[in-house]
Amino acid sequence: MKNNQDYLDLLRKIKKEPNASQRKLATDLNFSLGKLNYCLKALKAKGLIKIKNFEKNPKKLNYIYLLTPKGISEKTKLTLNFMKRKMQEYDELKEELNKEDV
Repeated sequence: MKNNQDYLDLLRKIKKEPNASQRKLATDLNFSLGKLNYCLKALKAKGLIKIKNFEKNPKKLNYIYLLTPKGISEKTKLTLNFMKRKMQEYDELKEELNKEDV
């Protein structure tokens, strides 16, 4: 389940900042660079993102990360699942508090 949350966070961040460097993505998400690379490779293997380098950049170190249509769909699905989990947690906590009040 933690991986799904990591993937969702990364998909959201890529959607907002497709030109962000790996270092910036890792810092913003509180990931190590190794964890970020693992997640990027997993998302790419699943066909959820495309990774392209800037062809005119002589260093070829800058990349752009793009969500594929499948990636957009998966992001939506993960978001809905996240919201369902949070709503269920809320209902469980509310019920627990009601039992304590009785």
